[in-house]
Amino acid sequence: MRKVVEALRLTFDQGLSQRDVARSLGISQGSVHAYVSRFAASGLPWPPPSEMGQAELEARLFKRSPRPSTSSGAARPVPDWPTVHQELKRKGVTLQLLWTEYKADYPDGYQYTQFCQHYHVWAATLEPALRQVHVAGERTFVDYAGQTMPVLHLTTGEERDAQIFISALGASHLLYCEATWTQTLSDWLGAQVRMLEYYGGATALIVPDNASAIVRRPCYYEPELHPSYAEFAAHYSTAILPTRIAAPRDKAKAETGVQIIEREVLAPLRHTQFTSLAELNHALALGRERVNNRPFQKLPGTRRQLFDEIERALLRPLPTTRYELADWCRAKVNIDYHISVEQHLYSVPYTLVGAKVDVRLTASAVEILFDGKRVAAHLRSRFKGRFTTDPAHRPKSHQHHLDWTPSRLIRWGTEIGSATGKVVAEILARFPHPEQGYRACLGLLSLRRRYGDTRLEAATTRALATGAVSYRSVKSILTSGLDHLPFEPASEPALALPPTHANIRGPGYYRTDDTTDHRRPPDDLPDEGQDNRQDDRQDDLQQLPLLPEHPPLPGGYVT
Repeated sequence: MRKVVEALRLTFDQGLSQRDVARSLGISQGSVHAYVSRFAASGLPWPPPSEMGQAELEARLFKRSPRPSTSSGAARPVPDWPTVHQELKRKGVTLQLLWTEYKADYPDGYQYTQFCQHYHVWAATLEPALRQVHVAGERTFVDYAGQTMPVLHLTTGEERDAQIFISALGASHLLYCEATWTQTLSDWLGAQVRMLEYYGGATALIVPDNASAIVRRPCYYEPELHPSYAEFAAHYSTAILPTRIAAPRDKAKAETGVQIIEREVLAPLRHTQFTSLAELNHALALGRERVNNRPFQKLPGTRRQLFDEIERALLRPLPTTRYELADWCRAKVNIDYHISVEQHLYSVPYTLVGAKVDVRLTASAVEILFDGKRVAAHLRSRFKGRFTTDPAHRPKSHQHHLDWTPSRLIRWGTEIGSATGKVVAEILARFPHPEQGYRACLGLLSLRRRYGDTRLEAATTRALATGAVSYRSVKSILTSGLDHLPFEPASEPALALPPTHANIRGPGYYRTDDTTDHRRPPDDLPDEGQDNRQDDRQDDLQQLPLLPEHPPLPGGYVT
């Protein structure tokens, strides 16, 4: 339309011939003639009224509207474009389907080509696109492609779809892509670690979408990142800026990168059978480098050259150590100052009993944080139902109590002297459980602070000799000063012979041979006594009932 207005200006204002006008504008003389004739037929004055725009001038000259008319007096029925726009958001709904329904209601309506053209003209007025200009070293856009690549398992013969991670730098648009099995947190962070190593540095911002694996709580103003993703950003001195929900234009570079990778890297590999993830990543790397080294269509150079010239030097250097993926969880400190993580118990300082702490789990370590500060660290254990305890986390009373072991108490006593060690051992052996004797042993060992090692050893020696092995006996010896007196062990007392008496049975009474009559009284009894007892015994036998005879039992005994 610009050349139409310029042709009219040169004709009516400058008075040039149509040939000169055509030569000046680089168009044919017939076109200039057609423009002048249409203007003369429109009845418009020259110059046209100032309030008339180019669109209205074009409509008057060429008898057409620049966009579909929404008035009821249009020659053809105009579709309800807002309804068409909303219907297109439904899954499976296309312009072809909507046009078919439109033609069923209005047979004399627009054909399919005009229908689509008028819709796109109307839709362009809804939300004009903003062309974004990105500063070198400022942003990296990351996303996963919708397309996957199948990988065949040689043993089982099953195919598994691999996910394709893609990133693009904002200024140079240098692309990176790799295949991962899933889109979980570990794969998201692992792919971004390798992405930064490929670029050789980190940008100030990383722009992902609101994937649930990396963004815990999407929010327009304050999105909540997964703690591991936030830790990843801090490790590489960058920041995470998730896009708005359902706003793909916020990461247009990533969307464009996905399109390029799908068309120029994945599509050529559609007939290739991959049997491992490493094999697929090797093919993706070759295709990625081919795209990064391919010349731009409308700009000089390549993505790689542009990256080396303007962006490489502005990236932030990577740390010396690689980021180690960590899982985070929360736990409550139990009354025994331990927390349960994967059914294993780890200790924390006893002052945190009842508090909730953050737990950071790596492949080899467990870190426990409270209010953002690390309060405990342990080696990670895979044994369930067991304890990992740092003695420094116990209260002082618990530390002293756990120091009381039988072997340690005996060793403490032996350091004083052999007699003291024996007394401690005998006190511990006296009880069913050694812990019942701990307090007595500790009381015994505490006497050294008042009386010294020499006196305590002397006192325990006397206690062992007298058989009075106890804390009270040793303390009594020390209190009364018996440990200062020379100790003479008592001599063995002589055995006293039993007295001789007529009523005391001698050893012969218990003899079991047949010749001994156990009922016979001793010989030294008076004769009259013997006769009297013999007569009484005969009278008793005559009063007993007669019993049947029985055969003799084995061994010569009869009943």
